[in-house]
Amino acid sequence: MCGVAKGSVRGGLLLGLAVVVALAATGVWNPFPGLWDWVDRSDPISEPDVVWQQRIGGTPRSVTIAGDTVVVEQRTRVEARSLATGAQLWERKADWAAVAGGDRDPVVAVGKLLVKGYELLDPTTGATRRRDDDAVAVWTYRNLLLDASCTDATDCTLSAWDPRGTAPLWTAFLPGVHSGLLADNPGLRGTRRLTAPRVDDGVAGPESVPPLLGFPVDGRVHVVDTATGRVLQNVEPGQDERLSVVGGRMLRITARSQDGSCYFAISARDPATGQEAWQRAGVNLRTADNAGCAQREDPQGARNVLIGVGADGREAVIDGYDGRLLWVGEPGTRLVAVDDRYALFRAADKRSVTARELGTDRVLWTRPATGKAGAALTPYAALIADEKPSRLTALDPRTGRELAVVRTSANALAVGPQGMIIGEGREIGYIRFGASAGTPGRPGDGGVPRPGGTGPAGPDGGDNCGPKRELCPDPDGGKDG
Repeated sequence: MCGVAKGSVRGGLLLGLAVVVALAATGVWNPFPGLWDWVDRSDPISEPDVVWQQRIGGTPRSVTIAGDTVVVEQRTRVEARSLATGAQLWERKADWAAVAGGDRDPVVAVGKLLVKGYELLDPTTGATRRRDDDAVAVWTYRNLLLDASCTDATDCTLSAWDPRGTAPLWTAFLPGVHSGLLADNPGLRGTRRLTAPRVDDGVAGPESVPPLLGFPVDGRVHVVDTATGRVLQNVEPGQDERLSVVGGRMLRITARSQDGSCYFAISARDPATGQEAWQRAGVNLRTADNAGCAQREDPQGARNVLIGVGADGREAVIDGYDGRLLWVGEPGTRLVAVDDRYALFRAADKRSVTARELGTDRVLWTRPATGKAGAALTPYAALIADEKPSRLTALDPRTGRELAVVRTSANALAVGPQGMIIGEGREIGYIRFGASAGTPGRPGDGGVPRPGGTGPAGPDGGDNCGPKRELCPDPDGGKDG
């Protein structure tokens, strides 16, 4: 009897499976895609869960929020997804990709390595808005796109474009370009940002173009005014010098070896006149390696500010335009993030992170954090990546109000006005800044140190829009500049 029962059950299962296969083959009913989706479903990458979570084709090289889309750069392709749902909007083969423009006028520049030219794509449709067949390098900013085209090794033209423009705003001659100036955003002579574990270097998205840029060409630095395209300086550094263009100044950073130590000095000059604007001695901008005084790195900083270390070991934030000390840390404190507005530093006891408004004595907020917590500042949120437990926290940089707090081992990949993208391996997800935490403040809100010490950008002293009003809405339809 037991054998008969087992045989009946086995026969019934086989018959049922045959019926399901027949229904699927005729298109009447197919449970297999849904079943496979259930088997292949990924575990949530955060707690609370993300708004959406998608598995992409490969580990992303960069992720950028571009308006209502998320642009994901991978090794051999680029794709865009809906910020609202995570659904894929389009995909293109490309070796590199970079986003230019602001929240309302973004474009995606794509190209192939060792092949001249690039295309500008609409981030929503993937349609080509403009094509270039000659450029060898592209630089992308919130309010400008630059490209360099060369007829030969010593004859290159630098062109500036509105991100969605069809004609160049200006062109400038450069006598060649450095062999490393290829593809998207090759290195210029400026500052290098502080890095943080579990926070992508490009988490803030494209920045506004600085007033001056320093292009390295054959051992010299050509200083270009980004408003007019005028080449202001063509400077060769001395044997013990490092040149850097920060805050509208040309910095000559000297590191001299004597008595077994490195002695540093900074001379900041106005590139238009060549006159010295300010100078400081004894401040280490971390341009030299540990093996000696050879300067192989740009100074640490962000936008118009520099990070230095005094002879007493205390860190300081310096205004690149006029040399003012905007913040000086107490013994044992450590900067973890800085921009033109704020400094985030870890306390000497390594138990908290504090936000300070630059140029004032005002402490904005303090938050408990472990000694290994990383941090970053973006126009929309301050990020803190903590461990044990692994957690990502987004805060209003001015008030410290929580915008989002999630338990996750994922990395912060991109931050936008209303939320952030996190990712782990091939999984990416969107976290919306919660209504209970309040609405993020307008980008730039909170006292931007301006070149020349003019304070906030607006005429009434409260419109902190950045040096070129790049961080505020423009009533004429989104043209920054």
